[in-house]
Amino acid sequence: MKKDFYDVIGVMSGTSLDGVDLAHIQFEIKNEQWSFEILESETVAYSEDWVNQLKLAVDFSKEQLETLNKEYTQLLAEIISNFINKYQLSNLDAVCSHGHTILHQPQNGFTLQIGNLPEIATLTQQKVICDFRVEDVQLGGQGAPLVPIGDKILFANFDYCMNLGGFSNVSFEENNQRIAFDISPVNTVLNFYADQLGLNYDDKGKISSTGKIHTELLNKLNNLNFYQEQHPKSLGIEFVKETILPLMESYKISIENKLRTFTEHIAIQTALALPKKQGRLFITGGGAYNDFLIFCIQKQLPKLTIVIPEKKILEFKEALIFALLGVLKLRNETNVLSSVTGAEKDHSSGFIYQ
Repeated sequence: MKKDFYDVIGVMSGTSLDGVDLAHIQFEIKNEQWSFEILESETVAYSEDWVNQLKLAVDFSKEQLETLNKEYTQLLAEIISNFINKYQLSNLDAVCSHGHTILHQPQNGFTLQIGNLPEIATLTQQKVICDFRVEDVQLGGQGAPLVPIGDKILFANFDYCMNLGGFSNVSFEENNQRIAFDISPVNTVLNFYADQLGLNYDDKGKISSTGKIHTELLNKLNNLNFYQEQHPKSLGIEFVKETILPLMESYKISIENKLRTFTEHIAIQTALALPKKQGRLFITGGGAYNDFLIFCIQKQLPKLTIVIPEKKILEFKEALIFALLGVLKLRNETNVLSSVTGAEKDHSSGFIYQ
């Protein structure tokens, strides 16, 4: 028999490498309507050594990746256990963990999220639901984005739900189907250039706002093949390393001008991605703190109302939704939509480790 109340932890690590997001969440379902409350939540920052390893891992050998996966699973288990102990959580239904994406090549039938080895259940002494992307790729899907089903279930009162993280993605209803796809890189590129100035990120977009748009570079960015493709489509760090950065580095312009140009690129691609240019746009993720980026997006979409939620939802929405994906898996209900990923069917994805 299915329950109507779930007490879980959602765990997420994104491509921006700011750390592991953990959120203790309680879900309730009444009359087929889900509600939630985010209780304790925090982001545990990575050490400098881990940031460097995760950045370089895209080029690791198979043996190096296997070692990294084991070590990262141990790290993640320790972070989860510390969170449980710190807040004295007990009788949890599950820990629902995304892991950390190292390789994402759905065109080759392959995606790798580390930290999802079966021993994570033993190490945390919890039921763990994880590795949500693999099955979708095996079913011919993109394995991403997975958040849209959470948008459909928890945030249906918005016309568009967009996350501005390492990459941006959007989801919306079209012809009674949930549509979603990755739009463009965001913080993977902006943080790369902030790092060259000795900063973790461009605070509120202040540096970008002082730069000038380089028209030729902007045009070349906007004309990249990915932006001409139809959805479903998704992006991995490979796109940034192999396509975006080589193009941007071919122009000998200031970092301020690169940041300004790329911010404009994000805003233009955001506007192009939305079929209707009006309604309510719900924005979450670290990029929502970039005031100048939000200003540029609003300028491209003057008829759209941008809504940025309170801090807990803004910062922990992905942890929240991976928690929901885990709960749906426990209920053996659909948690990945084929209309979003292009898989051959809707399915209930993820592995349950006792």
